[in-house]
Amino acid sequence: RFFIFIFLLFFVKGYGMIFKPQIWINSVLDIDEDFLDKYNIKALVLDPDNTLSMHGNPAAENGIPEWLQHMKNIGVPMRIVSNNTNKRVAPLAKKLGLPFTANGCKPLTFGISKAIKIMGVPKKQVAVVGDQIFTDIWGANNAGIRNFLVRPVDPDVIAGNIKGAVSVLVEPFHMESAWTFKLKRKAESLFFHRDYSKLETKEKK
Repeated sequence: RFFIFIFLLFFVKGYGMIFKPQIWINSVLDIDEDFLDKYNIKALVLDPDNTLSMHGNPAAENGIPEWLQHMKNIGVPMRIVSNNTNKRVAPLAKKLGLPFTANGCKPLTFGISKAIKIMGVPKKQVAVVGDQIFTDIWGANNAGIRNFLVRPVDPDVIAGNIKGAVSVLVEPFHMESAWTFKLKRKAESLFFHRDYSKLETKEKK
């Protein structure tokens, strides 16, 4: 029923845009002072799975702890918003040293709005960062929030099956089960094509 609902929405004039990310980036690691200044962003709402860590693995990916510390050092408020339960989110949030909102109900705006209120930053200066079209991007667009779609590491990328993708080697326990990941990506493809050639690029210093 959920996918039938989405399918019908897609064909109602104007609704297709709710699935469209505003900015594509390779990873949260691409977000720095220049990037934040460019889009006038002062605070970040972060999805944990496949954005800060691999699904089902309560440990940050390489470079994430250092990036988070840098964001904290420059005064950027951050809060995890996840659709998972408190039991699932708390271990990772504790390791990352981030406050969190569990049971965020994305794509509904409850969790995102709560996070923004707690951080005390004007909505127009907040961005949602995540890898999922049907939760992170749809939820952000519903809330009228700027959003950044990150490129997840998924079984197809690892296998080199996506044209133009860079293969990434990870341990097997890092990955969400292949069939559930592929099911979600297949559903996404009905409404949105992930063209990685459109990734936001930055000049290397």
